[in-house]
Amino acid sequence: MTKPSPLTAQWDWQLNARCRYTGSDLFFARQNEGLGERLRRERDAKEVCSQCPVRQRCRDHALTFAEPFGVWGGTTESDRRFQRASPSTDTPRMTGRSSVKLRVSPTHPRPGMKERRMPAVLP
Repeated sequence: MTKPSPLTAQWDWQLNARCRYTGSDLFFARQNEGLGERLRRERDAKEVCSQCPVRQRCRDHALTFAEPFGVWGGTTESDRRFQRASPSTDTPRMTGRSSVKLRVSPTHPRPGMKERRMPAVLP
């Protein structure tokens, strides 16, 4: 049986955060905050995060625990919603040029063209 590690070990990364002594009002919206004010606040918060040594750990925390509010690891609420909705990084993606040429079926309409019905083939 192994001895459980202290829970504080999971949060020690926060001790090195650049925002540690910054007020939370920079990272969390205020009541009745206008759009322009919010965008400026988020930009300023992301600037603090951009030089933070634990930025990735903070972002991982926000994504893992689905933090619904605030700027975490340089991401806003909407940034994180988009990242959670994006395809997994495990999904293979084609990068660069592929040596495989794609062919379009002769019965499939060309892109940008209205669908044309193929004439029926009579026996």
